[in-house]
Amino acid sequence: MRLVADPITVRVPAKVNVYLGVGPREESGYHGLATVFQSLSIYDEITVEVSERLEILGAGKWAELIPTDESNLAWKAATLVANAYGVEPHVRITINKSIPVAAGLAGGSADAAATLVACNALWGSSLTHEQLEEMAAQLGSDVPFMLRGGCALGVNRGDVLSPVMTRGIFHWVLATFREGLGTPEIYARLDDMRGVDFDEAPSVPNELLAALAQGDSSALGAHLYNDLQAPAIASRPQLGQVLEFGAEHGTLGGLVSGSGPTVAFLVDSEVAAIDFVIALMGSGLVDGAIHAHGPVHGARVVPT
Repeated sequence: MRLVADPITVRVPAKVNVYLGVGPREESGYHGLATVFQSLSIYDEITVEVSERLEILGAGKWAELIPTDESNLAWKAATLVANAYGVEPHVRITINKSIPVAAGLAGGSADAAATLVACNALWGSSLTHEQLEEMAAQLGSDVPFMLRGGCALGVNRGDVLSPVMTRGIFHWVLATFREGLGTPEIYARLDDMRGVDFDEAPSVPNELLAALAQGDSSALGAHLYNDLQAPAIASRPQLGQVLEFGAEHGTLGGLVSGSGPTVAFLVDSEVAAIDFVIALMGSGLVDGAIHAHGPVHGARVVPT
């Protein structure tokens, strides 16, 4: 093992599910998924450095909401990499957070992916990308994609990935909220809404994949879809009002991102995005609004 003395910083983006189909609840308690991820230009930066013990520090806009104990996936990620190297996970992990917390944007998964990359670089960079992806899959279904970034089709739990061809840049506006929604609760509500006899396997429509390949924002906007949207709105009706607001203001399409509560709107240009951010912030319906674009790269070491 070759220990790097200097701190390592990794930049990692958020994600939106432009399509999220959820299958019936399995005996394991999980649901099969058919989803298309796109990484977005909202970034956390994770810095790891040698310490006397494993510890997590929070920084940035959402610092007070960052778990600093073993419940944080970044803690578990550092432990996995340390075990692979046969060392103690004596690192300080500083999470400079710009991705909203508990928002359906995979911020926790992003931090775990970044920690895998950062710890590998700190302890010698001998683990392959394939090994890091295996560790990522142990941490959570979104974590493998956060390593890759770009745009990908995910099946099984969302962790079995295939690249999706895209062209051009897609502009998004994210309506954000300070209070999160619980993912297990949203899935449970979906199961209740469907009933015990639901047995349809999810699949991604070819029209959505064609829209991505052609760089056609209008066509993509028409095919945005999320099975978790209805239970998220049932849990927080305000989300339905936000979606209606977006439709009234000419967005190309909108959906609840993941299990929510963030609502992601597709628009046709940077100028349209800026205008809609201003409109959202003046609406009184949201706590924040962010312009982002995608797809972008996944977790990457920031050059010193």
